[in-house]
Amino acid sequence: MEIVSARIVTKFKVHLSFNNGVAGILDLGDLAGHGVFEAWMEPGFFEQMQLTSFGALSWPGELELCPDSLYLKLTEKEPEEIFPSLRRNLAYA
Repeated sequence: MEIVSARIVTKFKVHLSFNNGVAGILDLGDLAGHGVFEAWMEPGFFEQMQLTSFGALSWPGELELCPDSLYLKLTEKEPEEIFPSLRRNLAYA
């Protein structure tokens, strides 16, 4: 998955469009203020969001969110639905 466009809608909410046509608004507020995302609480920091050439969201200080995780969060799909190779072979379980 690759993000082809991203824009901030409101504080911690972004509209994302992916290269497969999936698009929607994703609330990242649950990350704000935790761990490396503490930086988002600084005035104006979240608004410095950029889209990398690899289709990820980034902020200063090498803070990035990969497109795969954002796609899973937006679509509420399980990783195995997107990446079939992650499925366990139940014959060996």
